[in-house]
Amino acid sequence: MPDAQLYVPRFNVMDADDVRPFVASVATAQLVTVGDDGLPDATFLPVLWEGDRLVGHLARANAHWRRVVDGSPALAVVTGPDAYVSPGWYASKAEHGRVVPTWNYSVVHLRGAVHVHDDAEWVRGLVTRLTEAHESSRPAPWAVADAPEDYIDKNLRPIVGVELVVSSVEAKAKLSQNRSDEDRAGVASGLAADGRSPDGLVAP
Repeated sequence: MPDAQLYVPRFNVMDADDVRPFVASVATAQLVTVGDDGLPDATFLPVLWEGDRLVGHLARANAHWRRVVDGSPALAVVTGPDAYVSPGWYASKAEHGRVVPTWNYSVVHLRGAVHVHDDAEWVRGLVTRLTEAHESSRPAPWAVADAPEDYIDKNLRPIVGVELVVSSVEAKAKLSQNRSDEDRAGVASGLAADGRSPDGLVAP
């Protein structure tokens, strides 16, 4: 059987330099794995992409982590903003009428072997780095060390770490790149009129 792939038309390829910043800005993923019984599991979780590892944590009460087969293939799906695009927004509608609705979005698929880390120090390190990633830009950043040690220990026990050793990355940005400048301007105006910022939803 052929390897699974993300469908990416040539005009929807995300620039390679934008992939890691995109994943960092979204900072979450749907982790998809398949258990020994062949049934899939999916969990939404906070993530960091460090080198060739995507790391995150799940709730211990979530049975997903117990069903992970160590070293088995897994998929992490990182999705950005998405929006319906009305054909009525295109300048070309008035010219020839040959337009149809579509959907704009960005997504990154990371595949690789998955491992569970039910280890307090590993999880503490992950939570510390996650916290730093989201707090560092704040005027008064909160740090894990700000809370009492026993309180942190208590709150680490209900979570389990997970690590995806990334072997392939596929990225897609479907942002009306195949439309004219006038059509893209129409999409941006239409999104704004719907109360949506066009940033990240329409190609510049």
